[in-house]
Amino acid sequence: MLAGAPSGGAETFFVSLATAFAGAGVEQRAVIRRNPARAALLREAGVPVREVAYAGWLDFATRAALRREVAAFDPDVALAFMNRAADRMPDGRHLKLARLGGFYDIKYYRRCDHLICITHGIRRHVIAQGWPADRAHYIGNFAEADPAPAADRAAYDTPADAPLVFTPCRLHAAKAIDVLLRAVADLDGVYLWVAGDGPDRAALAKLADELGIAARVRFLGWQIATGPFFRAADAVAFPSRHEPFGTVSLEAWAYGKPLVTTDVDGPAELVRPGEDALVVSKDDAKALATALRRVLGDRDLAARLVAAGAQRHRAEFTRDICVRNYLALFDRLR
Repeated sequence: MLAGAPSGGAETFFVSLATAFAGAGVEQRAVIRRNPARAALLREAGVPVREVAYAGWLDFATRAALRREVAAFDPDVALAFMNRAADRMPDGRHLKLARLGGFYDIKYYRRCDHLICITHGIRRHVIAQGWPADRAHYIGNFAEADPAPAADRAAYDTPADAPLVFTPCRLHAAKAIDVLLRAVADLDGVYLWVAGDGPDRAALAKLADELGIAARVRFLGWQIATGPFFRAADAVAFPSRHEPFGTVSLEAWAYGKPLVTTDVDGPAELVRPGEDALVVSKDDAKALATALRRVLGDRDLAARLVAAGAQRHRAEFTRDICVRNYLALFDRLR
Protein backbone atom coordinates (compact mmCIF):
# COMPACT_ATOMS: atom_id res chain seq x y z
CA MET A 1 0.00 0.00 0.00
CA LEU A 2 1.44 3.35 -1.07
CA ALA A 3 0.01 6.72 -0.06
CA GLY A 4 2.68 8.88 -1.64
CA ALA A 5 3.36 12.05 -3.55
CA PRO A 6 3.49 12.32 -7.36
CA SER A 7 7.28 12.10 -7.11
CA GLY A 8 9.81 11.22 -4.46
CA GLY A 9 12.33 8.69 -3.27
CA ALA A 10 9.93 6.56 -1.23
CA GLU A 11 7.54 6.38 -4.15
CA THR A 12 10.33 5.37 -6.52
CA PHE A 13 11.54 2.70 -4.11
CA PHE A 14 8.00 1.31 -3.75
CA VAL A 15 8.00 0.57 -7.48
CA SER A 16 11.53 -0.86 -7.29
CA LEU A 17 10.66 -3.16 -4.40
CA ALA A 18 7.38 -4.35 -5.90
CA THR A 19 9.19 -5.04 -9.18
CA ALA A 20 11.90 -6.95 -7.31
CA PHE A 21 9.28 -9.01 -5.46
CA ALA A 22 7.64 -9.81 -8.80
CA GLY A 23 10.99 -10.95 -10.17
CA ALA A 24 11.38 -13.23 -7.17
CA GLY A 25 8.00 -14.83 -7.85
CA VAL A 26 6.09 -13.18 -5.01
CA GLU A 27 2.35 -12.97 -5.64
CA GLN A 28 1.22 -9.48 -4.71
CA ARG A 29 -1.22 -6.66 -5.29
CA ALA A 30 -0.53 -2.94 -5.03
CA VAL A 31 -3.02 -0.35 -3.80
CA ILE A 32 -1.57 3.10 -4.54
CA ARG A 33 -2.61 6.72 -4.52
CA ARG A 34 -3.89 7.62 -7.97
CA ASN A 35 -0.93 7.99 -10.31
CA PRO A 36 -1.38 6.58 -13.85
CA ALA A 37 2.34 6.63 -14.69
CA ARG A 38 3.27 4.74 -11.53
CA ALA A 39 0.42 2.29 -12.03
CA ALA A 40 1.63 1.63 -15.57
CA LEU A 41 5.15 0.83 -14.32
CA LEU A 42 3.78 -1.64 -11.80
CA ARG A 43 1.52 -3.35 -14.32
CA GLU A 44 4.44 -3.59 -16.75
CA ALA A 45 6.28 -5.49 -14.01
CA GLY A 46 3.32 -7.85 -13.65
CA VAL A 47 1.94 -6.34 -10.45
CA PRO A 48 -1.87 -5.91 -10.33
CA VAL A 49 -2.69 -2.36 -9.23
CA ARG A 50 -5.67 -0.57 -7.76
CA GLU A 51 -5.63 3.23 -7.53
CA VAL A 52 -7.41 4.98 -4.65
CA ALA A 53 -7.48 8.45 -3.12
CA TYR A 54 -5.72 8.06 0.26
CA ALA A 55 -7.35 11.39 1.10
CA GLY A 56 -8.29 12.90 4.48
CA TRP A 57 -10.17 11.53 7.47
CA LEU A 58 -13.52 11.42 5.64
CA ASP A 59 -12.11 9.27 2.83
CA PHE A 60 -14.18 6.20 3.64
CA ALA A 61 -13.87 4.98 0.04
CA THR A 62 -10.17 4.16 0.44
CA ARG A 63 -10.77 2.20 3.64
CA ALA A 64 -13.55 0.25 1.94
CA ALA A 65 -11.36 -0.44 -1.10
CA LEU A 66 -8.57 -1.78 1.11
CA ARG A 67 -11.01 -4.05 2.95
CA ARG A 68 -12.26 -5.40 -0.38
CA GLU A 69 -8.71 -6.06 -1.58
CA VAL A 70 -7.91 -7.99 1.59
CA ALA A 71 -11.12 -10.02 1.32
CA ALA A 72 -10.42 -10.86 -2.34
CA PHE A 73 -6.69 -11.54 -2.09
CA ASP A 74 -6.36 -12.88 1.48
CA PRO A 75 -2.72 -11.81 1.81
CA ASP A 76 -0.19 -13.23 4.25
CA VAL A 77 1.43 -9.81 4.61
CA ALA A 78 0.26 -6.22 4.14
CA LEU A 79 3.07 -3.68 3.79
CA ALA A 80 2.34 0.05 4.05
CA PHE A 81 4.46 2.88 2.66
CA MET A 82 3.85 6.37 4.13
CA ASN A 83 1.72 7.55 7.04
CA ARG A 84 -1.74 7.48 5.46
CA ALA A 85 -1.33 3.96 4.14
CA ALA A 86 -0.26 2.73 7.58
CA ASP A 87 -3.09 4.59 9.26
CA ARG A 88 -5.55 2.81 6.95
CA MET A 89 -4.11 -0.65 7.52
CA PRO A 90 -7.09 -3.01 7.04
CA ASP A 91 -8.06 -5.65 9.56
CA GLY A 92 -7.52 -9.31 8.77
CA ARG A 93 -5.43 -12.37 9.53
CA HIS A 94 -2.45 -10.91 7.64
CA LEU A 95 0.78 -9.67 9.20
CA LYS A 96 0.55 -5.87 9.34
CA LEU A 97 3.83 -4.15 8.49
CA ALA A 98 4.90 -0.64 7.58
CA ARG A 99 8.13 0.52 6.00
CA LEU A 100 9.49 3.76 7.47
CA GLY A 101 11.76 5.88 5.30
CA GLY A 102 11.81 8.88 7.64
CA PHE A 103 11.62 10.09 11.22
CA TYR A 104 7.84 9.84 11.43
CA ASP A 105 5.43 10.09 14.34
CA ILE A 106 4.44 6.57 15.35
CA LYS A 107 0.85 7.68 16.00
CA TYR A 108 0.13 6.82 12.36
CA TYR A 109 1.41 3.25 12.81
CA ARG A 110 -0.69 1.97 15.73
CA ARG A 111 -2.61 -0.39 13.42
CA CYS A 112 0.63 -2.13 12.43
CA ASP A 113 2.27 -5.11 14.10
CA HIS A 114 5.86 -4.37 13.11
CA LEU A 115 7.87 -1.54 11.57
CA ILE A 116 10.63 -1.93 8.98
CA CYS A 117 13.09 0.95 9.33
CA ILE A 118 15.50 1.72 6.51
CA THR A 119 18.22 3.00 8.86
CA HIS A 120 19.31 2.17 12.37
CA GLY A 121 18.73 5.83 13.24
CA ILE A 122 15.05 5.60 12.26
CA ARG A 123 14.74 2.41 14.30
CA ARG A 124 16.18 4.21 17.34
CA HIS A 125 13.75 7.07 16.69
CA VAL A 126 10.62 4.89 16.81
CA ILE A 127 11.87 3.02 19.88
CA ALA A 128 12.47 6.36 21.62
CA GLN A 129 8.80 7.19 20.98
CA GLY A 130 7.77 4.04 22.81
CA TRP A 131 7.55 1.48 20.01
CA PRO A 132 8.66 -1.97 21.28
CA ALA A 133 12.23 -2.74 20.20
CA ASP A 134 11.37 -6.33 19.29
CA ARG A 135 8.80 -5.05 16.78
CA ALA A 136 11.15 -2.59 15.06
CA HIS A 137 13.45 -4.04 12.38
CA TYR A 138 16.17 -2.70 10.10
CA ILE A 139 16.27 -3.42 6.37
CA GLY A 140 18.15 -1.06 4.08
CA ASN A 141 17.16 -0.03 0.58
CA PHE A 142 18.78 -1.29 -2.60
CA ALA A 143 19.83 0.20 -5.91
CA GLU A 144 20.73 -1.45 -9.20
CA ALA A 145 22.34 -0.01 -12.32
CA ASP A 146 20.11 -0.42 -15.33
CA PRO A 147 21.65 -1.33 -18.71
CA ALA A 148 20.59 1.88 -20.49
CA PRO A 149 23.44 3.78 -22.19
CA ALA A 150 24.63 7.17 -21.03
CA ALA A 151 22.51 10.16 -21.95
CA ASP A 152 23.75 12.12 -24.94
CA ARG A 153 25.33 15.26 -23.51
CA ALA A 154 24.75 17.12 -26.74
CA ALA A 155 21.01 16.62 -26.29
CA TYR A 156 21.30 18.68 -23.11
CA ASP A 157 23.63 21.30 -24.54
CA THR A 158 26.54 20.06 -22.46
CA PRO A 159 30.08 19.80 -23.90
CA ALA A 160 31.41 16.27 -24.15
CA ASP A 161 34.61 17.22 -22.29
CA ALA A 162 33.05 19.36 -19.56
CA PRO A 163 33.16 18.09 -15.97
CA LEU A 164 29.59 17.05 -15.17
CA VAL A 165 27.94 16.69 -11.76
CA PHE A 166 24.57 14.97 -11.41
CA THR A 167 21.99 14.82 -8.64
CA PRO A 168 18.47 13.33 -8.61
CA CYS A 169 16.14 14.72 -5.95
CA ARG A 170 12.90 16.44 -5.12
CA LEU A 171 13.32 20.20 -5.47
CA HIS A 172 12.66 21.02 -1.85
CA ALA A 173 14.61 23.00 0.74
CA ALA A 174 15.64 19.80 2.54
CA LYS A 175 17.65 18.72 -0.50
CA ALA A 176 19.82 21.89 -0.45
CA ILE A 177 20.12 22.32 -4.20
CA ASP A 178 20.60 26.01 -3.45
CA VAL A 179 23.85 25.07 -1.70
CA LEU A 180 24.89 22.94 -4.66
CA LEU A 181 24.25 25.81 -7.06
CA ARG A 182 26.47 28.08 -4.97
CA ALA A 183 29.17 25.40 -5.02
CA VAL A 184 28.96 25.06 -8.81
CA ALA A 185 29.33 28.83 -9.08
CA ASP A 186 32.83 28.34 -7.59
CA LEU A 187 33.72 25.61 -10.09
CA ASP A 188 34.71 27.11 -13.42
CA GLY A 189 33.49 25.12 -16.39
CA VAL A 190 31.61 22.51 -14.34
CA TYR A 191 28.10 21.62 -15.52
CA LEU A 192 25.27 20.46 -13.28
CA TRP A 193 22.31 18.24 -14.16
CA VAL A 194 19.43 18.09 -11.67
CA ALA A 195 16.74 15.46 -12.19
CA GLY A 196 13.66 16.22 -10.14
CA ASP A 197 10.73 18.49 -9.56
CA GLY A 198 9.13 20.17 -6.59
CA PRO A 199 8.04 23.41 -5.00
CA ASP A 200 11.45 25.11 -5.23
CA ARG A 201 12.01 24.67 -8.96
CA ALA A 202 11.29 28.28 -9.98
CA ALA A 203 13.31 29.70 -7.08
CA LEU A 204 16.28 27.47 -7.90
CA ALA A 205 16.20 28.41 -11.58
CA LYS A 206 16.16 32.06 -10.52
CA LEU A 207 19.12 31.48 -8.18
CA ALA A 208 21.11 29.80 -10.97
CA ASP A 209 20.48 32.87 -13.12
CA GLU A 210 21.48 35.25 -10.31
CA LEU A 211 24.71 33.30 -9.74
CA GLY A 212 25.54 33.53 -13.43
CA ILE A 213 25.58 29.76 -13.95
CA ALA A 214 22.24 29.21 -15.70
CA ALA A 215 24.13 28.34 -18.90
CA ARG A 216 25.81 25.44 -17.04
CA VAL A 217 22.79 24.08 -15.14
CA ARG A 218 20.14 21.77 -16.56
CA PHE A 219 16.91 21.18 -14.67
CA LEU A 220 15.75 17.91 -16.21
CA GLY A 221 12.39 17.56 -14.48
CA TRP A 222 11.23 14.39 -12.78
CA GLN A 223 12.80 11.35 -14.45
CA ILE A 224 11.50 7.84 -13.90
CA ALA A 225 14.72 6.38 -15.32
CA THR A 226 17.82 8.18 -14.04
CA GLY A 227 20.38 5.61 -15.16
CA PRO A 228 21.39 7.42 -18.36
CA PHE A 229 22.12 10.58 -16.37
CA PHE A 230 24.22 8.75 -13.79
CA ARG A 231 26.21 7.14 -16.59
CA ALA A 232 26.80 10.49 -18.32
CA ALA A 233 28.08 12.18 -15.15
CA ASP A 234 31.61 12.42 -13.77
CA ALA A 235 30.49 12.76 -10.13
CA VAL A 236 27.34 12.59 -8.02
CA ALA A 237 26.48 15.29 -5.49
CA PHE A 238 24.08 14.68 -2.62
CA PRO A 239 24.03 17.96 -0.66
CA SER A 240 20.96 17.44 1.57
CA ARG A 241 20.49 19.42 4.76
CA HIS A 242 18.02 16.75 5.95
CA GLU A 243 18.08 13.15 4.70
CA PRO A 244 16.74 10.07 6.52
CA PHE A 245 18.56 7.62 4.22
CA GLY A 246 19.56 8.64 0.71
CA THR A 247 19.25 5.96 -1.97
CA VAL A 248 21.23 8.34 -4.20
CA SER A 249 24.35 7.15 -2.38
CA LEU A 250 23.62 3.55 -3.34
CA GLU A 251 22.92 4.60 -6.92
CA ALA A 252 26.25 6.43 -7.17
CA TRP A 253 28.01 3.27 -5.97
CA ALA A 254 26.02 1.05 -8.34
CA TYR A 255 26.85 3.23 -11.34
CA GLY A 256 30.50 3.60 -10.40
CA LYS A 257 30.52 7.35 -9.79
CA PRO A 258 32.43 9.19 -7.04
CA LEU A 259 30.05 10.51 -4.39
CA VAL A 260 30.12 13.77 -2.45
CA THR A 261 27.53 14.04 0.32
CA THR A 262 26.83 15.79 3.61
CA ASP A 263 27.02 14.85 7.27
CA VAL A 264 23.27 14.53 7.86
CA ASP A 265 21.46 11.54 9.37
CA GLY A 266 21.20 9.02 6.54
CA PRO A 267 24.51 9.59 4.76
CA ALA A 268 26.34 9.93 8.10
CA GLU A 269 25.17 6.44 9.04
CA LEU A 270 25.66 4.95 5.59
CA VAL A 271 28.91 6.17 4.07
CA ARG A 272 32.49 5.85 5.26
CA PRO A 273 34.07 9.30 4.88
CA GLY A 274 37.15 9.37 2.72
CA GLU A 275 36.75 5.70 1.87
CA ASP A 276 33.60 5.35 -0.28
CA ALA A 277 32.51 9.02 -0.37
CA LEU A 278 33.68 12.50 0.51
CA VAL A 279 31.58 14.04 3.28
CA VAL A 280 31.20 17.75 3.99
CA SER A 281 29.20 19.76 6.50
CA LYS A 282 25.66 20.59 5.45
CA ASP A 283 24.99 24.12 4.20
CA ASP A 284 28.69 24.67 3.46
CA ALA A 285 28.90 25.61 -0.23
CA LYS A 286 32.66 26.26 -0.07
CA ALA A 287 33.38 22.83 1.38
CA LEU A 288 31.06 21.22 -1.16
CA ALA A 289 32.85 23.00 -4.00
CA THR A 290 36.24 21.90 -2.64
CA ALA A 291 35.15 18.25 -2.40
CA LEU A 292 33.68 18.27 -5.92
CA ARG A 293 36.85 19.88 -7.24
CA ARG A 294 38.85 17.08 -5.65
CA VAL A 295 36.87 14.19 -7.14
CA LEU A 296 36.68 15.84 -10.54
CA GLY A 297 40.38 16.66 -10.63
CA ASP A 298 42.01 13.68 -8.90
CA ARG A 299 41.47 10.50 -10.88
CA ASP A 300 43.20 8.31 -8.31
CA LEU A 301 40.95 9.60 -5.53
CA ALA A 302 37.85 9.15 -7.67
CA ALA A 303 38.88 5.59 -8.55
CA ARG A 304 39.44 4.69 -4.88
CA LEU A 305 36.02 6.04 -3.89
CA VAL A 306 34.34 4.21 -6.75
CA ALA A 307 36.04 0.89 -5.96
CA ALA A 308 35.12 1.05 -2.27
CA GLY A 309 31.56 2.12 -3.07
CA ALA A 310 31.15 -0.76 -5.51
CA GLN A 311 32.32 -3.19 -2.84
CA ARG A 312 29.85 -1.80 -0.29
CA HIS A 313 27.06 -2.09 -2.85
CA ARG A 314 27.85 -5.70 -3.74
CA ALA A 315 28.14 -6.72 -0.10
CA GLU A 316 25.06 -4.98 1.34
CA PHE A 317 22.75 -3.18 -1.07
CA THR A 318 21.86 -5.27 -4.10
CA ARG A 319 18.31 -6.15 -5.17
CA ASP A 320 18.78 -9.81 -4.28
CA ILE A 321 20.08 -9.05 -0.80
CA CYS A 322 17.20 -6.68 -0.08
CA VAL A 323 14.51 -9.09 -1.30
CA ARG A 324 16.03 -11.93 0.73
CA ASN A 325 16.02 -9.72 3.83
CA TYR A 326 12.35 -8.80 3.38
CA LEU A 327 11.22 -12.36 2.69
CA ALA A 328 13.25 -13.72 5.60
CA LEU A 329 11.61 -11.20 7.91
CA PHE A 330 8.15 -12.09 6.61
CA ASP A 331 8.83 -15.77 7.20
CA ARG A 332 10.25 -15.18 10.67
CA LEU A 333 7.33 -13.02 11.80
CA ARG A 334 4.67 -15.33 10.35
